[in-house]
Amino acid sequence: MLILKTLKDLRAWRTHINGSVGFVPTMGALHAGHLSLAERSLVENETTIASIFVNPTQFAPHEDFDTYPRTLEKDVELLENIGVSTIWAPPVSEIYPDNFQTSVRVSGVSEVLEGTFRSDHFEGVTIVVNKLFMQVQPTRAYFGEKDYQQLAVLRKMVEDLNIPVEIVGCPIIRDDKGLALSSRNAYLNPSELKIAQQLNGVLKQASDLIKTISIQESEHQLEQNIIDLGFHKVDYITLRCAKTLQEITSIDDQETRILVAAFLGTVRLIDNMEI
Repeated sequence: MLILKTLKDLRAWRTHINGSVGFVPTMGALHAGHLSLAERSLVENETTIASIFVNPTQFAPHEDFDTYPRTLEKDVELLENIGVSTIWAPPVSEIYPDNFQTSVRVSGVSEVLEGTFRSDHFEGVTIVVNKLFMQVQPTRAYFGEKDYQQLAVLRKMVEDLNIPVEIVGCPIIRDDKGLALSSRNAYLNPSELKIAQQLNGVLKQASDLIKTISIQESEHQLEQNIIDLGFHKVDYITLRCAKTLQEITSIDDQETRILVAAFLGTVRLIDNMEI
């Protein structure tokens, strides 16, 4: 396993790589969802590289940057076991040197939902992904659909800036009860985990609800159903246009997604599914 920690070493490695390069950007604390991205990249590309970097610019001051799980040794082992041979694992100073002053902002799709509750989050994401793309120069980059809005933001960024990287969205990986895998699931205690595993079941109710009541009424009912499970706060549960994430009044003739963000104890969980 080759672990690259400086941009000089990464660029030296990249000059010797020919053919298609698949890239799997992660913040570490890897689970089966991350590994599924790497496995797809290994199939579709001649070379695969994963990054492990906990990006400080996408965390608000009150969020969990300092306590976010960092398990580099285990992550390296997991990636090596499935056949990934190269990891880009830079320190913060390599990504954000002193006097770093540049930002990248995608308007519109980044300003709703997560953008309402985490105002600077996507700007932090687009900054670091732009830098990673410039550094790695991949052919394809793989992202999970669990962070569906992030996927939409990155697709728009690549389109608008003519970045020569194909964004590949990959299906959500769930546990045997239907809970979307997330590094933050590790924060749940056993009783909270049982509640969290019922969240996806609420999303599945949306298809039947909107056949009998309006979208707005459906959203209100689904929010109450989530509270009834034991979640103490719902930031949103909403049906949106799958491409723009704007509000809709019907699901006729357009791809539709239901998205949710809700708190269980101190843990904020997100999920989504196609309608």
